[in-house]
Amino acid sequence: MAPKKIDEWILEGLLKGNKIATLPEMKAALKTNSTMTIFRKLKDLEYISSYSHRGKYYSLFDIADFDDFGLWSHQSVWFSKYGNLVETVKDFIDNSSAGYSAKEMESILHVEVKQALLNLYKKNRIDRERIEKVYVYFSNTPKRSKSQRLNRKDQVAGIPFEVTSEIDRHSNELKAAIILFFSLLDEKQRRLYAGLESVKIGHGGDKKIADLLGLDVHTVARGRTELFTDSVELEGTRKKGAGRKPVEKKLQKSSKKSKD
Repeated sequence: MAPKKIDEWILEGLLKGNKIATLPEMKAALKTNSTMTIFRKLKDLEYISSYSHRGKYYSLFDIADFDDFGLWSHQSVWFSKYGNLVETVKDFIDNSSAGYSAKEMESILHVEVKQALLNLYKKNRIDRERIEKVYVYFSNTPKRSKSQRLNRKDQVAGIPFEVTSEIDRHSNELKAAIILFFSLLDEKQRRLYAGLESVKIGHGGDKKIADLLGLDVHTVARGRTELFTDSVELEGTRKKGAGRKPVEKKLQKSSKKSKD
């Protein structure tokens, strides 16, 4: 990697000192009127832009302290590790247990989301259904959407879909056993196991499992999604040539002996 130039050091110093900055503030620091110059420098510094305030604030990945939901705020300016508002909304919808209404999404993201939801729906990137006079948005993946809709309708009917977790009800010894078993798995198996346990819990399961196993909540959500969308790659665990020999070969050998 080439050494940083003086203006890159200045820009990095501005962002690390203030944590966030607007385009005019960065132009002033570098004494330039060129927007392209600023973005070239930002790209080298691995920047992020806010999903709130129309994306006018900027920061750096190594400054952001993302929470379990992949969100970070500074001075009421919100950032997401998943990018802009549209992509963040898409991620949350896909990984929800029972879909989200616009109001529910706004309570999580702290910004207006109706237009983002509408854009995603018009492009067929999410689905929606009117339930109790309110549009609820769901994943556009059939299996995931079906599960989300059932959970939502149970919730509306007054049937609790948040199952009491085995983890919450049992002893510390069982929790320790779960963590031990988890540690014996490879990366893919851990993700899928975490996703399975989250499904058992129901609504809120991703965060509970993530907290117990020390995972990012979206890793748990990814494992759960893979299980429900048939996207798990089945790989053989035996080495080539292992296992029982084909019956055909045994029969051939038996026939040869009888002829002799």
